[in-house]
Amino acid sequence: MNKIARRKFMQLSAAAAAGYFMQPSREALASELPHLTLDDLMAQAMKYTHDASTVDPATRNNPATDQDCANCDLIQGIEGDAWRPCQIFPGKAVAAGGWCSVWQPKA
Repeated sequence: MNKIARRKFMQLSAAAAAGYFMQPSREALASELPHLTLDDLMAQAMKYTHDASTVDPATRNNPATDQDCANCDLIQGIEGDAWRPCQIFPGKAVAAGGWCSVWQPKA
């Protein structure tokens, strides 16, 4: 079983709670959502970047070179879209080629 640091657990819990309470009455299209910016506080806390290739694989929780938002279990929306909604960043669209520290492989 993976050990999760207390700080990481609190960040994930806060993100999950925010997502739960901010559910829209209908599913928003990614084209309607504002793009997540790098100066967003949640983006900074999750080490989000628009380009996964800029992240050193050795610094990731699960080191692997093929991690990006498009192959993360938390991304939503239509496969192939350049910007898609993400469960971690409610109300914002993330770059499919992006990456954050909460990345998890698709089940």
